[in-house]
Amino acid sequence: MRWGAIQWLILCGAALVIAIALGTGYLALQFRERALEVAERELTNSALLLSRHFDQQLADLQHVHDDVVAHMQAGRVDTAETFERQMSTLAAHEMLRTKLAALPHVGGLNLFNLKGMLINSSEMWPVADVSISDRRYFREFTSGRPTPDVIVEPAVSKVTRVWTTIFARRIVGRHGELIGFATRGVEPSHFQNFVASLALNSGTTISMIHRDGTVIARYPHDEGLIGKNVTNSPAFGKALALGGNASGRFAHTLQGEERVGSIRSLTNFPILIVATTKTSAALADWRAQAKLQFFAALLAVVVVIATIFLIVRQLKRQHEGAQRLLSEKSQHLDTAINNMTQGLLLFDASGRIVICNQRYIDMFGVSPAVVKPGCHLRDLVLHRQQLGSFVGDVDAYCAKFLDPEKDLVNDTLISTPDGRMIRLIFKRSPDGGWATTLEDVTERRRVEAKIEHLAHYDALTNLPNRTLFQRHAEALLSQPAAAQFAILYIDIDEFKRINDTLGHLIGDEFLKVVSERLRQSVGPDDFVARLGGDEFAIVQNGIASDSDVEALIARIYQALRTPFDCHDHRLSGDASIGIAIAPRHGSDLFGLLKSADLAMYAAKAAGRRTHRFFEPSMETLANSRRELEGDLRSAIAEGGFEIHYQPLVDLRSDEIVGCEALLRWRHPVRGMVSPTEFVPIAEETGLIEEIGQWVLRTACAEAAAWPAHIRVAVNVSPVQFKSPTLSLKVAAALAETGLDPRRLELEITEAVLIADDDAALVALNQLRALGVHIALDDFGTGYSSLSYLQRFPFDKIKIDRSFVKELMRGTGSSSIIRAVVSIAADRNMITTAEGVETEEQRETVQSLGCTQMQGYLFSAARPAAEIRKMLACRQPAVEDAA
Repeated sequence: MRWGAIQWLILCGAALVIAIALGTGYLALQFRERALEVAERELTNSALLLSRHFDQQLADLQHVHDDVVAHMQAGRVDTAETFERQMSTLAAHEMLRTKLAALPHVGGLNLFNLKGMLINSSEMWPVADVSISDRRYFREFTSGRPTPDVIVEPAVSKVTRVWTTIFARRIVGRHGELIGFATRGVEPSHFQNFVASLALNSGTTISMIHRDGTVIARYPHDEGLIGKNVTNSPAFGKALALGGNASGRFAHTLQGEERVGSIRSLTNFPILIVATTKTSAALADWRAQAKLQFFAALLAVVVVIATIFLIVRQLKRQHEGAQRLLSEKSQHLDTAINNMTQGLLLFDASGRIVICNQRYIDMFGVSPAVVKPGCHLRDLVLHRQQLGSFVGDVDAYCAKFLDPEKDLVNDTLISTPDGRMIRLIFKRSPDGGWATTLEDVTERRRVEAKIEHLAHYDALTNLPNRTLFQRHAEALLSQPAAAQFAILYIDIDEFKRINDTLGHLIGDEFLKVVSERLRQSVGPDDFVARLGGDEFAIVQNGIASDSDVEALIARIYQALRTPFDCHDHRLSGDASIGIAIAPRHGSDLFGLLKSADLAMYAAKAAGRRTHRFFEPSMETLANSRRELEGDLRSAIAEGGFEIHYQPLVDLRSDEIVGCEALLRWRHPVRGMVSPTEFVPIAEETGLIEEIGQWVLRTACAEAAAWPAHIRVAVNVSPVQFKSPTLSLKVAAALAETGLDPRRLELEITEAVLIADDDAALVALNQLRALGVHIALDDFGTGYSSLSYLQRFPFDKIKIDRSFVKELMRGTGSSSIIRAVVSIAADRNMITTAEGVETEEQRETVQSLGCTQMQGYLFSAARPAAEIRKMLACRQPAVEDAA
């Protein structure tokens, strides 16, 4: 059987070698033919390019001849005598040079009289004594037979003594009689220079041949071939028979070699362009490829023979290899068993050891001389008892394994006297024997316990986290007769300021101290947790009344407000605390946590540093705010907002100088909602960004239709000022609406500067660079600081309506307004008094120096359509004043 397989392999190998040889020969012939076709196609393209090029150049030459003839006819040169007299002058010589200046690539133009004597030339003056009476074209023109206007004749130049292609034209008078001749020659060097500029393959030859068979020019230059006649060449005769165009392979008559070539005829002249290359040059790449194919085929044959040889040898070694493989598998199994991370014991049905690996010996320190194949289970356990790695009843332990009725699989955890945890997996086989694996899981259990701790405790403070806090609260709620308990949500006040000013290292240490102080404040049954960030929670268990909670809160505030050292910084804390009592405020965990959270936010809204017990009204207020937020989002999506405009009036001219854009929301159910209700919600949720951008674009678009001197003022929220792209958004709105930046006035409050005055001043300077005006709104109602006015030159200060309202009550508002006006005047700022409602208030603020006013005395905020009518009615007065 083996020898039959070897013979079959040899026969297949021989067939494969023959196939490789035949395939290689066939491919070589195909590639040879393809190489010749490619060379022929390239030569055809080259010949076609050259024929078109020289057709164009020789056509240009014909145009020059025509121009010269036209010039002579215009000068009434219509007889042979007149032609010879007028065209043999220096002026005629200059005329010829001028005509030929545009064609420097061919020779000069020569004029001859009827006798064939040279009378003028574009290349020399005076002319030499040259006669063309021996030229063929002269004889044909003077023979009286019909001839073409132009005759092309290759000949040796009488001046340069080199072969030149002469283009001769007869010159006739007004009545068609012959009065002279004009000739121009093209030397082979012009042809050769142009062909040399082309990127031709080495071995390619380009020739220019007259239809009479005379070689006019050749590249590369061969002086011996110029002037030769190739009429007897079969390829030339074939080309003439085909109209001057042919390509193919032929034997070169003059050089006696096989060549590939293409012949193309000029369209308007009896000249052929012949492009040829040696067949050997065209086949140079093919020969290289053929060598590679031959060596590849030879290599394939060698590979086939070597493969057959190796297969035959492998067949001989197969049996030997099978035997070795069996032995190696046995060795690998032993190696794998002894290198397991678990200890392994295999027992037969009688309880005697079949296999014991090295890991088991190392795990319990038993002797290999005792624990070996054939050792009984009882002897093994007794040996371990003597070594101290087993404690207990030996017989009872062994009975569990020797009982054939025992479970087929058992997974249990055992402890050793030295404190290790061993996982033992027992699996019985159908024949009554069993396998036992033992793994030391002591370290794994320790890691799992650590992971369990990290999953339920905060890594920074080691307090229980939110998950464990909720689990503890759920356990209290699940007790049948649960006592009353309180949940305290604690938010540390001003923690962000500590983090931002002192750094996160101090912030983390501060949280650790806060955690410890909270631990010290609670009772033994209370539960403290960190929910995340600066939020903590306490479950106060077993309270009798709210006074118990108040007492705990008092201890917490005392602990937090007591100063402490934190990395050389003297710090103290404070908190906003929300309290929910179970079961008074809810019997489920979700409701209690929600109630405590609402109470905490109520404490923060009350000014921080205080506490609040949950009240149902808090949830009502939260639901109302949540509904209002949903309605806000719907209004944004559906376009539910509108803008009213309140005029700003110049107190001196009583004319409108601008309008403030005021956002209005007409709710479909609630009616007109005050901005004081929905703007804070929009700022908290971030919706103010989208709303503010809509207000800016809408106001700018509206103002673009107002008179050019009317400005529009738009309020910018402190939240919008936090955006680093505010100036880009303003620029986009101006570009979109076409509003002049100088007509836009952005109103900001002092809250923008208080939050981060450096960043705010950068944004203000970016807006000022756009040309936008900046107004400081509600000046005097916040944390007013003159330093703001020193650091940034506002264009306007708006005095809050609260000061204008108190003017008539003698409360000192007039002094404040006078001081603000004085500051603004020193810095060339406009002062606008807001909320002017009476004529008396108007006169007072004007006497105090205010330059503008805004209020119900003049007009309330009105819709855009009404403002446009108002501005249109007052426009003539403004124009007349101008």
